Amino acid sequence: MSLVVMKFGGTSVEDPAAIGRTAAIVAGRVASGKTPVVVVSAMAKVTDQLLRCAAAAAQGDRTGALAISSRLRSRHRDTAAALVKDQKEAVTLINWIDQKFDQLDEVLRGLAAILELTPRISDLIVSYGERLSSRMIAAAFCERGINAVHVDARDVIVTDSQFQKAIPIDSIIEMRTAEKVFPLVSEGKVPVMGGFIGSNEAGITTTLGRGGSDFTGALVGGAMHADAIEIWTDVDGIMTSDPRVCPDALRVKVISFEEAAELAYFGAKVLHPATILPAVKKNIPVLVLNSKNPTNEGTRIISLAPHCKSPFKSIAVKKKLSIIDVVASRMLMTHGYLKAIFDIFDKHQCPVDMVSTSEVSVSLTVDSNDKLPAIAADLGKLADVKYEGKKALVCLVGEDIRGQSGMAAQVFGAVRHINVRMISQGASEINMSFMIDEEDADEAVRSLHAAFFKEPDPEIFDVEARKAAVTS
Repeated sequence: MSLVVMKFGGTSVEDPAAIGRTAAIVAGRVASGKTPVVVVSAMAKVTDQLLRCAAAAAQGDRTGALAISSRLRSRHRDTAAALVKDQKEAVTLINWIDQKFDQLDEVLRGLAAILELTPRISDLIVSYGERLSSRMIAAAFCERGINAVHVDARDVIVTDSQFQKAIPIDSIIEMRTAEKVFPLVSEGKVPVMGGFIGSNEAGITTTLGRGGSDFTGALVGGAMHADAIEIWTDVDGIMTSDPRVCPDALRVKVISFEEAAELAYFGAKVLHPATILPAVKKNIPVLVLNSKNPTNEGTRIISLAPHCKSPFKSIAVKKKLSIIDVVASRMLMTHGYLKAIFDIFDKHQCPVDMVSTSEVSVSLTVDSNDKLPAIAADLGKLADVKYEGKKALVCLVGEDIRGQSGMAAQVFGAVRHINVRMISQGASEINMSFMIDEEDADEAVRSLHAAFFKEPDPEIFDVEARKAAVTS
């Protein structure tokens, strides 16, 4: 058995045509002797609309919330009708969709009455996106001759009770997978489940955080010791930079787990940062593929990538950051001072991206969010504090920068016309990062890309695609 977990993102299931392409890809895997398990996101933009629904209801706008729900109901009903031509099956599916939207509307009415959107209620509301898409897509697969069966992901992905960003419990997930997914695979069926959603041990719905569908795919792949995990999206793989910023960006053919994890954390949109972890633990290769261009080989993420002649594999950017400066001339070297600072960030559950220290100050970068005033107030009890937003972190990633002299000079020579606020070379020795004003980010990326990807290694990068684009 060659088991492959295939995760399809929102744009891969956004409408009947996209779902048809997804079905053809899965059918192709079955025809080639693979045994697929499919994980799907909500249809494109559905999660955002559900969040708007919830926000409207929490503000007392019951009519507005129910109107959004009504539009979503129509979209799912129309998609189901287009996908399932068998009259009896179509009626069954549409009745099921109506039942789920009736339940959602009841939740929204209750929320509009109590006017308090708790994380638990938010998770319940947004979970409808994946619950609906996975059931609908399973039916569409069956219509197209795939022996598919719907599995409620909440019966498999068990988490703690940290709503909106729940942490999976690996041991229970492995046990539930053995109970509820393996028997279906053994019978020659193709399980289809929603990503992003789970439940705690009491059966209450939770979510893994935005982008968590990738994480679900990796968790299932790890639990089932899959031969590969495929992340299907709407781009050809991991690129050397954002093609919208650098039109000559190259597809990266192969990259290491460590490099991919760094890129994911520092802003690369293709992967959820946690996606890599379950695959790393089980040494399962991850492939990033394009459902709109399924013949492209994509990007292969493996434990040890081959040597690259170019120092970097990719440039990532993380925007909407803030720099916090903590200045305390008498206390910086005092025992426990840094711990006290980081305890405050821990208290507010605010991760830190970059840290720089001097004799009298500590500078940190964090995501700009509504917690900053409270964090600054707590830090103000220890020292003088100031913070400023609209910053961007530019991160160059590549295992082949290890031990190379003069690399920092080349990097900062390429962006000498841009004001750099903070600099860091990661402890992992595979990333070099710096902070700049957000408005300068695109120019910095273009300058760096021109400097470091003039002569790309054809073993690592899709050079042929660039040549083809130039000649066409």
